[in-house]
Amino acid sequence: MSEILTRQDCLALDAADPLRELRNQFTLPEGVIYLDGNSLGALPAATPARVAAAIQQEWGEGLIRSWNSAGWIAQPQRLGDKIARLVGAAPGELVVADSTSVNLYKVLSAALSIAKADAPERKVILSDRENFPTDLYIAQSLCAQHGLTLELTSAAELQARLAGGADIAVLMWTQVNYRSGQMLDMARVTALAHAAGALTIWDLAHSAGAVPVDLKGAQADFAIGCGYKYLNGGPGAPAFAWAHPRHADRFWQPLSGWMGHAAPFRFDTDYRPAQGVSRYLCGTPAVLAMSALECGIDTLLAAEPLGGMAALRAKSLQLSRLFIDQVRQRCAAHALPLASPLDDAQRGSQVSLAHNEGGYAVMAALIERGVIGDFRAGASSEAEPDLLRFGFTPLYTRFVDVFDAVTALAEVLDSGEWRQARFNQRAAVT
Repeated sequence: MSEILTRQDCLALDAADPLRELRNQFTLPEGVIYLDGNSLGALPAATPARVAAAIQQEWGEGLIRSWNSAGWIAQPQRLGDKIARLVGAAPGELVVADSTSVNLYKVLSAALSIAKADAPERKVILSDRENFPTDLYIAQSLCAQHGLTLELTSAAELQARLAGGADIAVLMWTQVNYRSGQMLDMARVTALAHAAGALTIWDLAHSAGAVPVDLKGAQADFAIGCGYKYLNGGPGAPAFAWAHPRHADRFWQPLSGWMGHAAPFRFDTDYRPAQGVSRYLCGTPAVLAMSALECGIDTLLAAEPLGGMAALRAKSLQLSRLFIDQVRQRCAAHALPLASPLDDAQRGSQVSLAHNEGGYAVMAALIERGVIGDFRAGASSEAEPDLLRFGFTPLYTRFVDVFDAVTALAEVLDSGEWRQARFNQRAAVT
């Protein structure tokens, strides 16, 4: 355990932080410590004016001309190229469109088509039993359509299952587990899947903008991700889809809408898919939402002169290690087992703490004090503990925020006030 740091020590860390000015890109409410960027990123200061301009000038004055003059029609590719810089993809390989769920349906359908063509005897989609439910629901739907089986395993069992994986068509996994924050080595797991003859789909919802990702370097096959968590695109922001160039042109994705057509403005009655990843588009781009998302992406690209994702990752680990040490030292009288990996290499940008007695109430009490994290109920059985999740977004989270958050947590637990918060219906928990 590290030597305990004081609040003054944390203020000194903030003063010496080379990334400290990036916080000024955000509008953050006074009196709030926001540790839930892993669910919804904070508001970039540039977003309100950018969205207002899209409404008032581009839409209000430019009208339909803005599809060309304001570049609306190219938003999916332009924003895709920006996100590609954060996830180890090349320009022209990634598009922004639709939701994470819809994009997963597209890429999983394409991956299954490839698997059926190359190895029709393979009938299993393998995934994490702790995967985010939407991923599992989409996979269940496709299994029902194609006569396949969705099999669930754990990270601990994954290597052994892949070693005997002659029946596996697709490995569908989230790189950073949404509950525990456990992060898998993408390159290693992809290599194991390929050795077993399976394709890989990586969900980057808790990775993109939080940890360095190298899709091309890992030789991944497909990926999808979320725009409203670490990319700070706003609630319900558009998501993204990526296909490795070796796969991009092999099959249509099933939602063959007009924007994925090779020549959408020819208005042909027959569908011809666009070249490359643009075929993963479907309907008309959500212009206002993409305008907001671009501001969020730009907050991350602003870190490039300061070391980019590597520098953000280094600070994220400092923040989460500080939090873990502070909780262990200052909340030692309370049962708060660490539910995230202690090993930095295996932990994303969040820390989860188990609380068997009243996790919802503890988080509600923290939120009443202005410390916003979130709560997740026990996963698959009553024996599994509730989780308190704390996200550490290095763009705007300070070291003193971590210290003050643990102070509030210790006070909530020491005073027992969480026992009253349990019954307070006004205490919203995200």
